[in-house]
Amino acid sequence: MTLFSGRRASALTALLIAATLASCASNKAAEEAEAQRVAAELAAAAALAARPKPIALNDSVIQSAAIYLGFTRDMATLRGGFESPEAILAAMQRGAAYQPDQISRGLVAYASILALQSPEFVTGVRQYGMDRETRNQTVARIVADPTYASTLAGADSAAGLIMGVLDADIAALRVAADSIENDAYAIQADGRASWARQAVPDREARIQGVKDLSARRMVANAEDAARLSAAAYSGSGLGVSTPRLRQPPYPPAVSSALAIAALAVLDGAGENAVSNTDALQYDLASQDCFASSKLNLFQCLAASRPSYEVEFCLGRHVVRDLATCASGTSQPAGRITVDSPVQTRVESRTPVIRTEPLPPSTAPGSSSAPETPATVSPVAPSITPNPPLAQGANQTQRLNATPPGPQR
Repeated sequence: MTLFSGRRASALTALLIAATLASCASNKAAEEAEAQRVAAELAAAAALAARPKPIALNDSVIQSAAIYLGFTRDMATLRGGFESPEAILAAMQRGAAYQPDQISRGLVAYASILALQSPEFVTGVRQYGMDRETRNQTVARIVADPTYASTLAGADSAAGLIMGVLDADIAALRVAADSIENDAYAIQADGRASWARQAVPDREARIQGVKDLSARRMVANAEDAARLSAAAYSGSGLGVSTPRLRQPPYPPAVSSALAIAALAVLDGAGENAVSNTDALQYDLASQDCFASSKLNLFQCLAASRPSYEVEFCLGRHVVRDLATCASGTSQPAGRITVDSPVQTRVESRTPVIRTEPLPPSTAPGSSSAPETPATVSPVAPSITPNPPLAQGANQTQRLNATPPGPQR
């Protein structure tokens, strides 16, 4: 009995030890599983944090860009060859329906979306958004000094893209302006001259109508806005070509566009940062230029009488001025370069002294007669008599009839 009890106790002890060991093994496995789960969650969080943030560009910028793009592309389609005064008036109403500040802001906004089409620039800016602290510091620096964006990696590529696309648009506007202005001269001599030379009826009412159209706020085309929005977020879709690299300094409009694009990459131009992008869209040079163009248009219309003069106002102060203002604020200024001075080698020569015999001189006391001095005969002055005056001539007529005095 005692032996049986001892064996039973040993078995129970062994079972207890086995259960304890199994329990420890089970806890260890659970701990390892939990540790693996936590590590996986941390890795996922780190990967999410390292993933580039999507482009954040508020709708205000997109709408402004769509307004500029839609209007300038529409003006570039205008051509001469109008067949009636009503056709010229319709084209003038299309061209006058813009506000200078909206076109100015839209130019910068459109340029910023063009900058986002540069993968080199987007990649270069994203390296500053890997951690929150660096991102916030970069955003604050761009807001304080927009030209800082021009120093970021890839800015030369984005700037080249902006200038290249805008330059092509400007060239299209100039082609349209040439067509309209040349037609304003041709229309005076061809078969349309019968109505082109006629005075415009209700001229004052037409001028006022143009001013009323100029005061209306422009609304973006929905299709243009959707296409630009998709292009901003995807970095493609506008069909732009590989740019020519451009080195700073850039025109202010281009620098501001680069700043907006950089903020969009760093999540600093979203709907919660409209104040940042609104300030950057203000470009004094282009706004002044477009405003002056509008005033010149009003003055041109006020001075015009026949239809061909109205057509000239359209070509010069709508279409061509759009090209001129856009070019002056988005393209680099012309530079005059002077080469180093080149020194021309002058062959040195040794001076040669030639001796010649002197003419024989008259000895003192010689009887040679001196030369007879030349005599000058005075010439009598020529006096032109006054023409006879009609009887009863007044003082003014007498003065006019008097010959001028001698020239000294």
